[in-house]
Amino acid sequence: MTPEMRRTAEILRTIARDERIKEVVRTSPLLYPLLLTAAKRYVTGETRADAMKIAQRLEKMGYRLSVEHIGENTLDLQVVHEAQREFLALTADCSQLHTSVGISFDLSHLGLLLDLEMAFAHVDELAERASHSGQYLMISMEESTKTEAIISMYERLAQRHENVGITIQAHLHRSLDDVKRVLELPGKIRLVKGAFREPQEIALARSVELNERYLELADMCVQAGRECSLATHDQAIVDELARRDYLHRPNVEVELLYGVRPELAHALREKRVPVRLYLTYGTEWYLYLCHRLAEHPPHVHQAIADMFDPARLQDVGYGMS
Repeated sequence: MTPEMRRTAEILRTIARDERIKEVVRTSPLLYPLLLTAAKRYVTGETRADAMKIAQRLEKMGYRLSVEHIGENTLDLQVVHEAQREFLALTADCSQLHTSVGISFDLSHLGLLLDLEMAFAHVDELAERASHSGQYLMISMEESTKTEAIISMYERLAQRHENVGITIQAHLHRSLDDVKRVLELPGKIRLVKGAFREPQEIALARSVELNERYLELADMCVQAGRECSLATHDQAIVDELARRDYLHRPNVEVELLYGVRPELAHALREKRVPVRLYLTYGTEWYLYLCHRLAEHPPHVHQAIADMFDPARLQDVGYGMS
């Protein structure tokens, strides 16, 4: 990434967290529909029905699926309860599919910042419901200030439910110890690089060193025989995982974000590598869009083109008509 691209990524991440800009977008009759069109390359839509429509099509094409109702850092108790009801409904809808779906979520969407016991009770109920239909839960990772609370709650939940997994961010220095902790538990591990800006004293920047750290953590999970989702769009990492003959191990799958590098998803599927696509939906798409653009700033050009030519979105590369 060039210095200019790094600067663009930094600006996009700053914009993503600016509540004033978010409110302007939300209330603008011009900006909202324009940016929503750009977001639809990465977000299935604003409703559960939108997500399930695309999920059904992708399932028929042989992809595994994760689905998330977008939301985080919720401080309104009513919104937390609404999110819980939505996730219960999502779990029920996913049971109509013919594959085991990963129901993904941020704990801060389900009350982590308001009441730890309430958040625990919400996920406990979700895990019980999901187990009846063969689904599993995947706890996402958030900013480093929440990491210990999230890992600790996962440890409690995993003692009660084998269908609850955890996401580990490779860029955090603490993640080596965190992987050792979660390898003692039964759930699936999803390994990501980490999308949040963190101080250098606690996290690695995007670098060769970070790629090496990712591969080190992948080694730990794969060699332990743990069911794991190696979530990366980095071709160098994918190539190295293939060279190590990890991609055809029965406990390994590659997980990719919907709309990001669909050509990689297609190529891996053609090689009979299990590929899971991460689908998102909901009205809180603004932050998600900014993060996707920040990860690869040239996609800003693609987003502008999408805004003014929505027909480009009819086929995002998975073979959908």
